[in-house]
Amino acid sequence: MHEMSIAQSLLEIVMDESRRHGLTRVDRVRLQIGALAAVVPDALTFCFGAVAQGTVASEAVLEIETVPVVARCPLCGERFEMEDLFDRCPDCGLVPAGMDLVSGREMTLMSIEGETDEDGETDERNQGACRPQHSGSE
Repeated sequence: MHEMSIAQSLLEIVMDESRRHGLTRVDRVRLQIGALAAVVPDALTFCFGAVAQGTVASEAVLEIETVPVVARCPLCGERFEMEDLFDRCPDCGLVPAGMDLVSGREMTLMSIEGETDEDGETDERNQGACRPQHSGSE
């Protein structure tokens, strides 16, 4: 299950950023995962919960947004959301084999939210396009 290696890499990033920003507790981790990234959200959530035990992220909630598959036709330039991998370009009819994928395979850490002190003050840190590095396939 490659979700475990992804969860471990994600936790490493979360822990590094927590130290860097002085978070004493991580409450929420927001991810965007492409529909073609071959990641099962429930499995990733389970694995992250398992590897995060005993850390500042042990109670963190993973919020996972699925990014749709968007293609660009190299013939006419039309961008469109693909619901099926056999969808043709709606403008010119080009077959999918010639399409350029614009989105749908990414895995992006969007933000980490947590507390910085005992007063319960919440501090959200946007991490932009941090991409977990892992040995599993995306």
